[in-house]
Amino acid sequence: MMAFHSQNFNQLTNHTLFNIIRSRVDVFVVEQNCAYPELDDQDIDINTQHIYWLEEGKIGAYARCYDKNVSYSAIGRVLVCEPFRNKGLARKLVLQAIECCQKQWPDKDIYIGAQTYLIDFYKSFGFTVTGNDYLEDGIPHQDMILNMK
Repeated sequence: MMAFHSQNFNQLTNHTLFNIIRSRVDVFVVEQNCAYPELDDQDIDINTQHIYWLEEGKIGAYARCYDKNVSYSAIGRVLVCEPFRNKGLARKLVLQAIECCQKQWPDKDIYIGAQTYLIDFYKSFGFTVTGNDYLEDGIPHQDMILNMK
């Protein structure tokens, strides 16, 4: 059975944190060719949950769930590492992240800033498009909301 882990920053081991950071940099900075500050204060917020799946000690999939504002919780930094793509792992990851947000912030809708090529993927979970698309770090994005009320 595939086991996902959900931990806040203080619960992560040094080794796990290093693997998360390396995976995020590999995907978002190197693979997507985006030079930007990958780490931010949201990572260390005590309420942020880091959701990850390990395969032989390496990150296979990762997302973070956090308290965005008074109206929304949020899912961000969603990734599946290259060797594990096209195996249904992204769907399982997003379901885990939605469950995490529902548990942590049951009275809030869930926000995601989706890369536009993934709009249909997120729509399959019930997310709806809101606002106009925009460029973030040179990549087209679209805000989406999952209504939990």
